[in-house]
Amino acid sequence: MKLAGTWFCALTWTALQWTATAACAQELRPQVITEGLAHPWALAFLPSQRMLVTERPGRLRLIEADGRLGPSISGVPAVAAGGQGGLLDVLLDSDFARNRTLYLCFSEHGSGGTSTALLRATLSTDESSLENTRVIFSQRPKVSSRLHFGCRLAEGRRGGQADGSLFLALGERYFRRDDAQRLDNHHGKLVRVGKDGSVPADNPLLQRAGALPEIWSWGHRNPQGLVTAPDGTLWMHEHGPQGGDEINLPQAGRNYGWPVVSFGENYGGSPVGSGLSTQPGMEPPLHHWTPSIAPSGMAFLTSERYGAAWRGNLFVGSLKFGYLSRLELSQPFGGQVLREHKLLEGLGRIRDVRQGPDGLLYVLTDSARGQLVRLAP
Repeated sequence: MKLAGTWFCALTWTALQWTATAACAQELRPQVITEGLAHPWALAFLPSQRMLVTERPGRLRLIEADGRLGPSISGVPAVAAGGQGGLLDVLLDSDFARNRTLYLCFSEHGSGGTSTALLRATLSTDESSLENTRVIFSQRPKVSSRLHFGCRLAEGRRGGQADGSLFLALGERYFRRDDAQRLDNHHGKLVRVGKDGSVPADNPLLQRAGALPEIWSWGHRNPQGLVTAPDGTLWMHEHGPQGGDEINLPQAGRNYGWPVVSFGENYGGSPVGSGLSTQPGMEPPLHHWTPSIAPSGMAFLTSERYGAAWRGNLFVGSLKFGYLSRLELSQPFGGQVLREHKLLEGLGRIRDVRQGPDGLLYVLTDSARGQLVRLAP
């Protein structure tokens, strides 16, 4: 039976012990680690057992291992805080233990308005400040909009190893949605750059006239979830309009359809683009939600802390309905979405979900007094 957003199932007697059936899900016990966060957006775990949390108004906060909220880290650039903009994603370099490098995604002011930007920095050894800060990518062009920044980050991987590239998911800025189908701008794109901001030599559009060389894929609306599976496959989700939130597996040089096709409809009920959900030359989503759940945050579970059946499942936060979605896949870390399980209903607007070094899941709730919550089995 289902109770308060958790799932229970029968136990069976095998090999002289009670064991859960393979389809059985785990009851989750939310434990508030930290509260009083101002619209937290993203979470990262430091080797020191401390944590970093971005707050949308522009602060990078240090959280002690015991959950105590530490001071703001200095050296964060000024952000264009307002609407959906501000300090957004944070990602530690895969070699952070050696190079102390991290990346921040944020909305920046500039000529013509705002855009999404990517900062590379070094965290000081005492973890109090950012050093050697440098913006290595800025979305072009800047426009007058406070909406649809996107702003999720992931490292590129091949053969199980980091390949020296970064992926950055970019929104189409809402008022410029037709830009998502044009290749002379970064609106509604997934871009791929080197860790120094350079353009990788194997990016798909280097030889296409008029196309910006950082573009990996296009036709995206407002992506707020991005993760690399253990086999190197990219998984991304994006907000639909009124319905039609999508999970995509963005491949090099592919078009994902927005705003020509969608499983949703425009606010007010009119059809999107062609009024069709699919069209030749445009990639269909792996999965979609209608009505929209307003997805944010995305993580694969690689541990067995919640039982073997959950390993390889995909977890996505819902802002609109305030639950954590557990997506059961046809194979660990891949395949098709078989079914969805709604967990923690009523917890609040879930902005981010990450697996911690302890193998447990952690979520951030988005409010003026947001929380960092550990999900204990």
